[in-house]
Amino acid sequence: MYKFNLLDKISLILVIIGALNWGLIGLFNFNLIGALLGEPVNLIGRIIYILVGAAGVDMLLLLLKMKKSFK
Repeated sequence: MYKFNLLDKISLILVIIGALNWGLIGLFNFNLIGALLGEPVNLIGRIIYILVGAAGVDMLLLLLKMKKSFK
């Protein structure tokens, strides 16, 4: 079984935050990151979006690692 390291845990949290933000946008047309950091999204907001995207890539790689460990 694959053991989560610190980067994987941080990535999982960021992916959950990103998913919740997308859910709020879809359901209520409310951008939580934009509301917290100001609209239009400033530099800090863009960095958060980039980190969430990188976390998604890390979670995809984690999924592939886990798939290999189950074989």
